[in-house]
Amino acid sequence: MTDIVIVGAGPRAVMLVERVLARRTRADTVPLRITLVDPFPPGGGRIWRYAQSPLLKLNSMARDVTVFTDDSCVIAGPVRSGPSLGEWAERVREGRLPDVEIDDPDLLAEVEALRGDSFPTRRLQSLYLDWFWRRTVAIAPPGVEVRWQPGTVQWVDDVPDGWEVALADGTRLGADVVVYALGHNGREPESTALDLSAAAAAAGFSYLEPAFTADADLSRLAPGTDVIVRGMGLASVDAVVLLTQGRGGRFSRRADGTLEYAPSGREPRLHLGSRRGVPYRSKVTSQVRGNPPEREVLTPAAIAALLARPGSIDFVHDVWPLIARELVWGHYRELFTGHPERVGTSWEVFSETLRAVDGDTAALRRAVAEVVPDPLDRFDVPALDLPLGDETFVDENAVHARVRQHVAHDLLLRTSPEHSATQALFLTILGSFLALGDVPVDRWSARSRAVDLPVTWHTFFSYVASGPPPHRLEELLALADAGVVRFLGPDLTVHLDPERGFIATSPRHRGEVVATALVDAWLPAPGAAASDNPALRELATRHGREVHVADEAFAGSLGRVDVDPDGRVIARDGTAHETLFALGPFTAGIEAGAFTRPNSNALSLRQTDRVAGAVTAAATARRVAGIR
Repeated sequence: MTDIVIVGAGPRAVMLVERVLARRTRADTVPLRITLVDPFPPGGGRIWRYAQSPLLKLNSMARDVTVFTDDSCVIAGPVRSGPSLGEWAERVREGRLPDVEIDDPDLLAEVEALRGDSFPTRRLQSLYLDWFWRRTVAIAPPGVEVRWQPGTVQWVDDVPDGWEVALADGTRLGADVVVYALGHNGREPESTALDLSAAAAAAGFSYLEPAFTADADLSRLAPGTDVIVRGMGLASVDAVVLLTQGRGGRFSRRADGTLEYAPSGREPRLHLGSRRGVPYRSKVTSQVRGNPPEREVLTPAAIAALLARPGSIDFVHDVWPLIARELVWGHYRELFTGHPERVGTSWEVFSETLRAVDGDTAALRRAVAEVVPDPLDRFDVPALDLPLGDETFVDENAVHARVRQHVAHDLLLRTSPEHSATQALFLTILGSFLALGDVPVDRWSARSRAVDLPVTWHTFFSYVASGPPPHRLEELLALADAGVVRFLGPDLTVHLDPERGFIATSPRHRGEVVATALVDAWLPAPGAAASDNPALRELATRHGREVHVADEAFAGSLGRVDVDPDGRVIARDGTAHETLFALGPFTAGIEAGAFTRPNSNALSLRQTDRVAGAVTAAATARRVAGIR
């Protein structure tokens, strides 16, 4: 018997199991046992567990979610296709999946109504992942046992014949190969958060530190109280949902089609602000009408030229300018070829102009103003990134109105068929994201690896391409109209006055907001050595190491576990473990998520398949060596 133990049972873990089993051939006669250890059921794991609010949704459309490889995937392992989430729901509706039973009336209604462009609930995604797990186990080849061991891994020990995995309940599992696939984890609070929490509690106020929204204790926020929400990304949107609809409020349509909100009276008053001062951009629902997107600037040739140069590649200086220019091309190619009636010249003519001005924002704006009459059709990256620019406001009412106007414009641009340039922009930034995967990790400068890629670029990408479903922003507008939500504007600062509470200000306007509670609405920062998961802490400080990078200009830590391209954990002496692997967002490298878009040669599927090949080879080598 060859034993593989996987620490974790979320999407990446079960996708890894599928990739390992896909490689199993008839020649493999030695029995194989794969054990997934997780306190939450396989498939969804903790983050995508079934037991969470039915109000929480994916920020991806049903047709854009898959856990299966397909013919677009450039991988070494065999392709084993399967349905996207949308196609799975269609098969369930048609009774073609007898192994799926749904007894929840709300979920049954969701399946009946689900279409490709629907944004599914997280609970429905959990059922899809559970089905994928059960299907993977059901078609396992002879001689393979796949099982789930409920529990929490406390530590992993190297023993003479392999590894011993210790669970909190005292269970011990022997293993030839161990894979850490822990997904997203929290971290122990930093000293500043602990100090703020203690000071707030001593003064009778509440502070909620960064956390996964489904796990946050929002009951600490009393009805009718003022709450400052710092951050306007997905965690903030989810918190608003749980504190409004989750407390009994209701949305309905007026006769003119606009949305209105009827409060329950149990909501707090939410004051939202951030560095940009606006929410993440809405997900796009329009379709490209003009010429298909293509890489004009950040081409394979451009990447090859960067790689051919000696020395490191700096994201800010070498790559970001190419991405920014690429986004300009993506937007205007669709505008000019898909909507020629709204521009004053042809794409052939304007593309020549772009070649001259696409890297100069001021020149670009002048050239665009001459041939693009409608300001809503105009685009440049600084305005996309900081839509409020350097605007100032007379008071908090003015900034609230300005942010509300921005959200309404964003919804119009990203959901209206006549503004399909936003879909081209989305596809362009997605293509840029994939292009960065062609740069080997060790070619990036130290600052690029530690700050620019995981923070600056990832945050910008999420803001533009991974925002909330459109209806969430429409709800935000209705909440603003109902007086439940107020927008505080950009460059938000918050401090605690022990006598008054949390005080929020912005240099863009006079005035302040005083609240009894502060919510920092973003995910915990990476930091494997400071994780709240004991197994991950041990991995980062004993078996492996966090990645520290340094060059002549920068030195720092990624807060992520060092692995080689095949997922082998790098030991503290710099050598790669032969039978210890790690896969997921807590590891070094470009984060690619777990499930992904179909037919996109997704980086996540390529990564998972590559690690599965290395895990299979390690298990085979152990078997051949006659160990265990």
